[in-house]
Amino acid sequence: MNASASRQPPSAEADPKQSGLWRLRGRWTLSNAGAMGEVLRSAPEHVSVVDARGVDRLDTLGVLQLMRFASRRDIDFSAFEFDPAHQHLVEAIEDVGDDRPKKKRDYGFQAALGRLGFAVADNASEIVALVSFLGENLVKLLRLVKQPWRFKPTATVSQMEQVGLDAVPLVLLLSYLVGAVIAFLGANILADFGATIYVVELVSIAFLREFGVLLTAIILAGRTASAFTAQIGAMVSREEVDAMRTLGLDPVDVLVLPRLVALLIMLPLLSFLADIAGLAGGVSVGAFSLGIPPQAYLARVQDTFEMRHFLVGLSKAPVFAMLIALIGCLEGLQVQGTAQSVGERTTSSVVQSISLVIVIDAIAAIWFMQMGW
Repeated sequence: MNASASRQPPSAEADPKQSGLWRLRGRWTLSNAGAMGEVLRSAPEHVSVVDARGVDRLDTLGVLQLMRFASRRDIDFSAFEFDPAHQHLVEAIEDVGDDRPKKKRDYGFQAALGRLGFAVADNASEIVALVSFLGENLVKLLRLVKQPWRFKPTATVSQMEQVGLDAVPLVLLLSYLVGAVIAFLGANILADFGATIYVVELVSIAFLREFGVLLTAIILAGRTASAFTAQIGAMVSREEVDAMRTLGLDPVDVLVLPRLVALLIMLPLLSFLADIAGLAGGVSVGAFSLGIPPQAYLARVQDTFEMRHFLVGLSKAPVFAMLIALIGCLEGLQVQGTAQSVGERTTSSVVQSISLVIVIDAIAAIWFMQMGW
């Protein structure tokens, strides 16, 4: 190649014999940066194959320009043809081409609107994933009727101990204190009307319908959902879940169903204990602060008790249990294999569980009131 040819600027031409083929010529180097941009912007829309074997000189900027051109046009960069003398440079730049520093975060209105849109889309995909995961678990629960050998009783009992028995002291303590606080605040307001005795109905109805099951669900959402995500996420990061699939075991049968069944059994029982503890908190405040003897307090509870309040509260427990278990296990199975992913998914499971429990409880409360139950 003569000297004048070696100094020619970057150029390109379409091959008349082969449709979609684009041949590059000249020097694709930093000194010709402007010319390179003009050539690439003038490329035909139908380009699908790029032949760069006619390029005389090629440097880092030239490779990056071609890579970005391929990305904009959705062309496979591995299909580009380069001179063998340039191939090692292209491979080296391709290996580090994605390591550019991230752009600084834009705090403008459009950027905020974009982030909101991405968040809505991400939450929508999480909801779809949760619904599909619910369907998968319901199918595999029904499959246990025909194939009971798939059920893991030992794992289920172990999970019942962890999510149920180990949580009893915390549930009792918090429910007792919340019951006492409700009784104390209610008594201060009702005393202005000379109706302090009605604090009995306030505490009993509030706990039987709402606070017993809601407090229990929130405690387990923070305590149990995070544990499920961390346990399963750690197994995913150590490739134990992949090993189960290799051995022919279903991770849902082994990891998810025992936790789901354990929570379905234990959350209603814990809710019942929370109701008792909340009523005990009301009895304590009545006896020590309101001058209502425990015998009189319990007698009024018996006179004003309605089974529908208890059933309304208890009916929400299985729904909350299934929600907490599914979110905790699903987030664990979605871990990408790094410690950071485990932490992010654990945080996500707690936030999602508590938020959905409160939202569903509010919807259920409005619905039950509208139905007159």
